Amino acid sequence: MPPRKRLDPAERRAQLLAVGAQLFAQHPYEEVLMEDVAERAGVSRALLYRHFAGKQELFAAVFRQASDRLLEQVPLDRPGDFLAQLTDGLDVHLDYFVAHRNTVLAANLVLAGDPVVQTIIDSELGALRTRILGALPLADDSAREAVAAVLKSWLVFVRVLCLDWLTTETCTRTELRESCVGALFGALRPFLGEDVP
Repeated sequence: MPPRKRLDPAERRAQLLAVGAQLFAQHPYEEVLMEDVAERAGVSRALLYRHFAGKQELFAAVFRQASDRLLEQVPLDRPGDFLAQLTDGLDVHLDYFVAHRNTVLAANLVLAGDPVVQTIIDSELGALRTRILGALPLADDSAREAVAAVLKSWLVFVRVLCLDWLTTETCTRTELRESCVGALFGALRPFLGEDVP
């Protein structure tokens, strides 16, 4: 092992997260070993375990960082055409899903019962629902509760559909995205009528 470069704790944690993200993206969760992370990062296993108690903790930190970055890139807070923003937001997620297929499958299938990973997923879906709700042309609050429930269900629908697409690819990416968009607009029509974008 080459001499280890001295980094402050925050820099070392960032380095380990970057290495972890690469390995979890490249390999199925079961095949990633903490020893591999340490070796790739050029650190001892003891140092790695000082930052992360185990593989699940490292994965959760990698996944939380990815979730935060995805939310930063989703364009639903800018003024303009809602359809274009929704399509762009779906593309951001699909780009990540394709590039990090193993990470997405691990979070949603392998570690589906992990409370920390589930909290990250729930938090991301909740943030997306709030932002979509804020971007919709709601004239008053009377339909807000119903639309919020529709959005919650739609986000779960998108998640399940994307997972199925990642595992079986039964349609094209464009068909997947258009199906997601069409499902949302169809579900919102009873509540927004002519205001559906």
